[in-house]
Amino acid sequence: MTRLVIVRHGNTFETGEEPRRVGARTDLPLTAAGVEQARALGWHFAKNRVQFDRVLSSPLIRTRQTASEIVDKEPETADFLNEIDHGADENLTEDAVIARIGAEALERWEQSLVAPPGWDVGADRRIAAWREFARTADGTILLVTSNGAARFALAALGLMGEDGAQKLRTGSYGVIDLYGAKARLIGWNQRPGGPGDKGLF
Repeated sequence: MTRLVIVRHGNTFETGEEPRRVGARTDLPLTAAGVEQARALGWHFAKNRVQFDRVLSSPLIRTRQTASEIVDKEPETADFLNEIDHGADENLTEDAVIARIGAEALERWEQSLVAPPGWDVGADRRIAAWREFARTADGTILLVTSNGAARFALAALGLMGEDGAQKLRTGSYGVIDLYGAKARLIGWNQRPGGPGDKGLF
């Protein structure tokens, strides 16, 4: 059996700061709260005796920082874990994004991974990369990425919409077990010790 533990990086916006749509072109570090989220994940996995055979992250600072706080080593970087590119909406507030593309376009992205006009998502490439990774993966693997990229794991492995699961909050994780060509979603959008933490290990 192969187990994928997929983590979304910690917070990159300070409390009270209006969040923005940041993607592959905006390389933000973690805030102090984001570092604490990553450390909480590390503590959670250690407490549950989870040992990772490999650790991968996107090339972005926020994901590499998160990975390094979870396990005390530098992660491998993998391009298929990189955040999407929001095009003209990169680094804009949610209100500004909705004003440009409309609420329906944003809803199609959130629910069905249909990219709004001008966004560079590379859905087919990402789905193929997740499938290839799953085909060759072995052991227990930590993958640290962003919400935009993580959701393609669900689409690639036929798990989209199971239990209504799609979005990963900052500092949360999901677990997928692979048995040859079969994938099973163990849990998604879990935060250590938070509401709904099912104790997946």
